[in-house]
Amino acid sequence: MKGRKLWFIGIGGAGLSAYAQLARAMGAEVGGWDCVRTPYLAALGDVPVEISPEPSVPDGWEAVVSSAYPTMPGLRRAEFLAELVRGRTSIAVAGTHGKGTTAAMIAFVLHESRRDPAWLIGAPIPQLGSNAGFGAGPLVVEADESDRTVFALPATIAVVTNVELDHHTEYASEDELLREFDAWLARAGSVVRDAPPYDGPLALPGAYNRANAGAALAALELAGVPRAEAEPLLARFAGTSRRFEVHQAGELTIVDDYGHHPTEVSGTIQAARERFPGARLRVLFQPHLYSRTRHLARALAEALAGADDVTVTDIYGAREQPIPGVTGKLVIDALSDLGVLAGWTPSVEAGAERLAGRAQSGDVLIVLGAGDVDRAVGLLRG
Repeated sequence: MKGRKLWFIGIGGAGLSAYAQLARAMGAEVGGWDCVRTPYLAALGDVPVEISPEPSVPDGWEAVVSSAYPTMPGLRRAEFLAELVRGRTSIAVAGTHGKGTTAAMIAFVLHESRRDPAWLIGAPIPQLGSNAGFGAGPLVVEADESDRTVFALPATIAVVTNVELDHHTEYASEDELLREFDAWLARAGSVVRDAPPYDGPLALPGAYNRANAGAALAALELAGVPRAEAEPLLARFAGTSRRFEVHQAGELTIVDDYGHHPTEVSGTIQAARERFPGARLRVLFQPHLYSRTRHLARALAEALAGADDVTVTDIYGAREQPIPGVTGKLVIDALSDLGVLAGWTPSVEAGAERLAGRAQSGDVLIVLGAGDVDRAVGLLRG
């Protein structure tokens, strides 16, 4: 990386902000552009960042481009990540659900056991201080299948947590996705797949976190960390931002969670039942992507029906253009078909207001979604 001037298009995102941090630690000069200022930029310190409506690249800089800007010329993020990973011991963690938490578990145990890891993970890890770290030991990478980034990565140890179709504009079917994973795993040095869940003590609730922990421990064993050493360290892992992140607001408990697929929504509600037995669960859910909502509205409704009270906002479109007739109300209509009375509030602000107006002492308010619904946490906390 020494001698390179790298300009990251989408530098405020969870992934590219981490790549920029590691590239700078490896000797590159870095800067970037984004359309909004995000919390991920704080870790970049005095790195030059341009905030403006449209992306641009200064003269003399090499562009590294987020998958959110497919028409922008430059090095694609998958290609650049492969550069960062190539030539060093790597643990690449992929899968539809739980890859970020599993990768963070691995990085945390490697760090706490003084194995000097590096890591690139799509969410801040409070106990480690950042979503990126720069040690000389194994590099732990959260590897994304949404734009096929994972399938370009060389992996000393490849971890697959689970596979479900979640990106309907990228893959024609779940069979295609499974074939891609099989081909990637065939090129890996060692493979962790279908690891048994861990039944020991964990700070994080839910069956899905026991599954994440099982995969993490299997990968750590392959990396040379005995289970007897790893398990007590893993028991202290407190999670990543927006993954069952708990806040208190007087006599109310707020759970902020990134879950946006039916499996994740159901898992979060189940984990809340486990963590807060007997409490009334009120959910504010923001659907993510028009394509996902069109295909999974019924399944999302079935998952949300596990709560006691449901409010749904309109869709966070992210990189997608609107699809006629596809709004968050599709989820409300599906809930109605299931006999569940739910509230439709197109904006996050109105959703938070509805939740606050209905909340009673002792309730657990769950803020769910991968868009900007996390803004509701501040509104609910006052």
